[in-house]
This record gives sequence, C-alpha cells and structure tokens, in this order.
Amino acid sequence: MAEVEILAGILAVIIILSFLRSSIRIVKEYERAVMFRLGRLIGSKGPGLFFRIPVIDVFRVVDLRVITFDVAKQRVITRDNVSVDVDAVVYYRVFDPQKAVVSVENYILATNLLAQTTLRDVLGQVELDELLSKREELSKRLTEILDAATDSWGIKVQAVAIKDVTLPEVMQRAIAKQAEAERERRARIIVADGEYQAASKMAEAATMYEKTTTAMRLRELQTLAEIAREKNLIVVTTTGAQVDLGTLIGLIKGERAKSE
Repeated sequence: MAEVEILAGILAVIIILSFLRSSIRIVKEYERAVMFRLGRLIGSKGPGLFFRIPVIDVFRVVDLRVITFDVAKQRVITRDNVSVDVDAVVYYRVFDPQKAVVSVENYILATNLLAQTTLRDVLGQVELDELLSKREELSKRLTEILDAATDSWGIKVQAVAIKDVTLPEVMQRAIAKQAEAERERRARIIVADGEYQAASKMAEAATMYEKTTTAMRLRELQTLAEIAREKNLIVVTTTGAQVDLGTLIGLIKGERAKSE
C-alpha cells in the first residue's frame, strides 16, 4: 500500500511539473505573444514571464524590431515608355501585434508583395529623368503609400529606399550622348561669352584711343617694343614712324648691352 502511495505521489509530481513546463512561457523584450483561448483573442503578453493553460490557450510570438527586406528587382516601364530595372529596400516594424496576427495571414509576405506592386505603380507614373534625379522624393511617396496601406495590419513602414536603377545599354549610350552634347553647348556658350566681353573691352579701348591720340601712339610704340624683342623679325612701319621706331630700337639695344 505504501509503495502504491509513493508511485502515485511521484506520478502527481511528474504531472504537475509537466503542466508547469507547458504553462510557463518567456518572451524577450522585443517580442509579444498574441494569446488565443479556445480560438478567441484575449490579448498579448510580454515581455518576460507569462502563463497559459495547456491545450486551451494558443499563442503566436511577434517580433517588434525593425524588419528589412529587399524588394525583388522589378521591371518598370516609365511614363515615357522606357523599360528599367529597379531595386529597393523597405524598412518596417510591427506596432500592433494583435492586428498583425488577426488582420492578415502572413504580414511579412503581404508587405513584401504590396511593396513590389506599389513600386511598379508609382514609378510607372513618372518619366525617366524624374526617376533618375528625384529618388528621394519618390522614396518618400512610396513610404507614405505603403504606410497608409499597411496601417490596418498594425505595421508601420518607416522608409523605402530606391537602391539602383538599371538602364538598357541603348539608353545608356543615348544618355551619354546627351551629356556630351550638353557639355559642348556649355563650352560654346562660355567661349561666346568670352568673345563678347573681349569685344566690349576692345570697343571701350577704341573709344578712349579715339579721344586721346597720344594714348594710341603710346600703345603703338609699346607693341613695336614687344615685337622688337624677337631678333628674327623684320618690322615694317610707315615713313612717319621711322624716326620714332629707330629711337625705340636704339633704346632697346642700349638696355640689352647694359644688361650683358
């Protein structure tokens, strides 16, 4: 009789320990356990230690940390009928674990597929130049659209980043030609602007020389002096300027002899 009581006690202890083992659960700080009792939602538990009734209570653990996933490369046709491949990254987190479990079957897959569809729809409404130059604005628009669509799922989309836009080889060559033509246009404008400024200054100088003939003569003598520095040149001037030119050349030769 005593042995039977001992066996019964041991069996009772084993049953109690098994019950406690299946009843006590622990979730981490960044997790929540969404509880269902006989199929009905009774709330979320955690973080830390919580109890559940075996068989009657069922729970699902939801991660509240920011989740990052790459949107598969999407083939997008822009508004100006250019086919491009676009890569993007989505950052989101679960702010309401109960909605994430009850409102959608698989919130991770649903968010991923919705991001792909939204990416194609939004980028298909813009032209290629806008897609290449306004990535930040397009990323903000994608974030707002995704965040509004996933709000009923208990999901907060924090950011959508467009990583890369791959253009066809033909379009790359066309863009390179366009850039080259733009640089050439700017270069011609700069040269023309320089010619215009030079012509303006020459016109001002001509007006000043016209008012003061002595200044014109001094400028002529200065030019002749610069030419005379080259020994292999022959300078031909008008008859009236021979005396002045001879004097000028003599002065230059005298300065050279002193320096030597």
